[in-house]
This record gives sequence, structure tokens and C-alpha cells, in this order.
Amino acid sequence: MTRSHPPRTALAGYRALRLATPPVRRLAPDGVFDDFAWCASDAIDCRLPDAWRCEGSVTADNPAGMAFVLHAHCDFLPRELAHLHVGPLASEEEWALAPYAIDDATDALWARHVRPRDVLLLAASHLGALAWGLHDWAHFHNHGPFTERAWTELQCDATALAWLWRNRDAIGLTENAWEDTLRSFRKLSRERFRAEGLAFDERVLERGRVEELVT
Repeated sequence: MTRSHPPRTALAGYRALRLATPPVRRLAPDGVFDDFAWCASDAIDCRLPDAWRCEGSVTADNPAGMAFVLHAHCDFLPRELAHLHVGPLASEEEWALAPYAIDDATDALWARHVRPRDVLLLAASHLGALAWGLHDWAHFHNHGPFTERAWTELQCDATALAWLWRNRDAIGLTENAWEDTLRSFRKLSRERFRAEGLAFDERVLERGRVEELVT
């Protein structure tokens, strides 16, 4: 793996942050992941707009304005031009993980034991994009066969919420905005568990329990 050349186009209009993404306690039952925390998470480099505002709802749809930009050569991940997905948060020369390939990347990084931070950084244009980006970052560090979707996704939801809370000062996240994000992820979990015919214990995503995942 070699370092990619820096972009030829000067970039402006964003700020670069390194957010803490420490290991998070496993909530899912045994067997949901076949290699939980195969790679210890520690930090993620992010690009956020200069005019960043912690707004943007979380829905079940893949968010616009989010991409994992490749900062090192990586020939085993599907890629697309980054600026097509995040505009001024990337140059015209930079590549990003193709949005459809999150599951592919989860498998490929694990199979090759490539630390996500060594090849990827996250560009996010709004809070919803950042929340989903952190959710996917959790996937990259915890491998599972994805046969129990509700529990797999709940673990990554909770991890993303805990990391958002941990970095609230750095990203200017208000309590109201974080609680809105918590409610949105809780709603998605409720729907996933219902779709699998499973009971969903709302207490798993109570505010206090989520906050304590990384303390």
C-alpha cells in the first residue's frame, strides 16, 4: 500500500478534524459478530464544511453529502470520484469508496487486515452524514456475517451515537441535536427488530447507557 499523491487542486471551504473513536463495549449477543473489534478503533480523520451546522436528520436512506475518501492507494476497494458525492469537501482528483460498497469494504478490510484509518477518511456535509459515516466506521472495525441484521445494525447505531457524544464539543453538537439523532436511530432499530419478528428492548438505546459505552 503506497501513499497517494496529494490532490493537485487546492481545497478550501472545509475544516479537517480528528475525532476520537475509542473501543466500545459489545451490546449484541454472542454470535452476531464473528470477529468483534478485530481492529481496535482509535480515531477518524474527518472533513466538515467551514459553514458546518449540526443539522440534518437520520433516515433509513443512504445520506447525500457523505463519502469515505481514499487518502492512500488501495486497489481492492470499489471507488468513485469523491467530489461527485461531497462536492467541495474533495478535489476533482480524489477517489472515494463507492457508496454501494460499504459491505464490500467491511469484508475486504477485515480479510486483508488493513486498518480503516490507514486508507480512509470521512467527508460529511451535515450531521446525518456524519452519524451514518460513524455508523459505517463501526462496521469496518467489527466483522460479522450480517445474518442478524437488527442486532448488527443496533451495535453500529449505538457506537456512532457514543462517538458523537464523545466528540460533541469538537463538532459543536448540542444536546438537542444529539437526542434527535438518538431518537432517529432508536426508531430505525425498532423497525428492524419488528421486520425480523424480534422484541426490541428500548432500554438498550437509553441515553445514559449509550453515553457510558465510551467512558
